[in-house]
Amino acid sequence: MVFPTRGTLGAAALCLALASPAVHAEFPERAITMVVPTAAGGGNDTLARVIGQKMGELLGQTVIVVNKPGAQGAIAADYVARQPADGYTLMLGYIGTHGINPALQKLNYDPVRDFTAIGMVADSPTLMVVSSSIGVQDVPGLLKYGQAHPDGLSYASAGPGTAPAVAGELFNRATGAAMLEIPYKGSAPAMTDTLAGVTQVMFPSLFSAYPHLKSGKIRALGVAGTRRAKVLPDMPTLAELGVPGVDVAQWYAVFAPANADPQVVAKLNTALNGALNDPAVAAKIDDQGAEVRTSTPAELAAFVREEAVKWKKLASTIHAAL
Repeated sequence: MVFPTRGTLGAAALCLALASPAVHAEFPERAITMVVPTAAGGGNDTLARVIGQKMGELLGQTVIVVNKPGAQGAIAADYVARQPADGYTLMLGYIGTHGINPALQKLNYDPVRDFTAIGMVADSPTLMVVSSSIGVQDVPGLLKYGQAHPDGLSYASAGPGTAPAVAGELFNRATGAAMLEIPYKGSAPAMTDTLAGVTQVMFPSLFSAYPHLKSGKIRALGVAGTRRAKVLPDMPTLAELGVPGVDVAQWYAVFAPANADPQVVAKLNTALNGALNDPAVAAKIDDQGAEVRTSTPAELAAFVREEAVKWKKLASTIHAAL
């Protein structure tokens, strides 16, 4: 699934969609809540606040960001799925809530059936990073470190079934490494311990890791995806480094509960794409290492269906270890 890049919606279309009396002129009449399925301070949280502020300006109402971490995003997803489909409760979903986790576990929600797709927000490569405290410079060095410290090499994840957890397990399988997963309730606390050297390795999104790379407390070893990151053009993929199959590109999108009114959905999609097309918003997202991706609701819905199929195929091979 290829999404249009920012700039695909013109200013005229934005004004018409938001101002047209035929598109539920009464919506929104009050604040909108955007639920984030991870802890405050992580990449998901930052992204929600950046787009939420601009969406609120375009819609004429405040967008309130609420964090509901836990159960690899399932708590937030189940909560949103049960809310009224009136457009006032949204969710910043991501690969964990609408891709990996539903494929690995029996949950109380279905990522396709129980949500209305609003629009894609961004995607971000997954990086393999190491704490600078262990002095590792590259993947071969990490593997040698693991051999020398068989009980002392661990990787932080945002919880079982999340993208960092899956990437770590795929790396273990591809290399024969025996890194121990240390699960956290979200990427933010996982990153905190990796920065401190409590855990040695992590597979965060570039969006989460990029600000910390500049500090020198963590070092990126490779991209866990099929292509290099735009902001790190000299950083090879793990496949280029001889570690194939570690492909966990992370993505972010906005959803509402199932059966939301099509006109409300259209208005929300227009506001979302309008926010993403705003140069200041796009710059903030780009500066963090993510890449803006806009879409129609139909395009996002089709993409989520594709993700469901993809991760169900992989579930049988990685489920036992997660």
